[in-house]
Amino acid sequence: MRIVFMGTPEFAIPPLKALIANHQVVGVFSQPDRPVGRHHNKLQPTPVKECAQSHGIPVYQPEKLRDGTALATLRELDPELIVVAAYGRILPNDILALPPKGCVNVHSSLLPKYRGAAPINWAILKGEAETGVTIMHMASELDAGDIILQRATPIGETEDAAALYDRLAQLGGELLTEAVALIEAGTASRTPQDHTKATLAPMLSKEMSPVDWTRSAQEIFNQIRGLYPWPGASTDIISGKPVKLWRAQVVEKHTDAGPGTIVAAGKQGIDVACGEFNHVLRILELQPPGKKRMTAADYLRGHPIQVL
Repeated sequence: MRIVFMGTPEFAIPPLKALIANHQVVGVFSQPDRPVGRHHNKLQPTPVKECAQSHGIPVYQPEKLRDGTALATLRELDPELIVVAAYGRILPNDILALPPKGCVNVHSSLLPKYRGAAPINWAILKGEAETGVTIMHMASELDAGDIILQRATPIGETEDAAALYDRLAQLGGELLTEAVALIEAGTASRTPQDHTKATLAPMLSKEMSPVDWTRSAQEIFNQIRGLYPWPGASTDIISGKPVKLWRAQVVEKHTDAGPGTIVAAGKQGIDVACGEFNHVLRILELQPPGKKRMTAADYLRGHPIQVL
């Protein structure tokens, strides 16, 4: 089956490779290369572009999808199906209507939960016990199309967004293989989403980084995991300047200290009181401004903290 694939980051690589192994991928669309480096004088190709080129597949990187250029290119490629995985662009209706077998999307949540740009992060931020991947027919409304297949997976108690991202990418490739086989056979289902149960997963921002210590230790732990590796959780209670918190754990420990008070600091880590009296958050790894990531114990060797 002739397929055009649209994707940009590492998450899209397993789905793309799954298609290459089983079908004729006639073209790949990806976001334009972005400048990197201190002086922004070097262009960094997207992971999907590099993967496609390594397999000899032509790559297209339009700045816009609504000026007719992308549509004309797609008409020349003449795909039977368009597959989208973390492309980062909303497809206009004329593109959605082009391929005879439609357009499908690989989405990293159990829709209708967590529609939007950052479903993996928000599942952790909200303390979900499980998430998964949905393969759906695309519609004009964001992530609202009919479902073809879904598969759930538990979220590990200490799993961060980066680790979950990698697992769901692999799951996405596996589930896409099944879904495209059903589409090719003409037996793919269309299960409408319950839109009353939809929740949103908007883009992350640096404004989400500061820790509010009046929240529970578990909620802050979820914040650290959910914002890893970007934008990361941070606090100024340790040095007076924003320190990134990379790894922590919830510890059962009674304290009457106010939220944000450091109640212990030693080889095990830095214990901070939160918005509950029976648990603290133990900081295990951190990163001071301008420094490398380090264990809390290593930090304390050069920056001892006096605990009252």
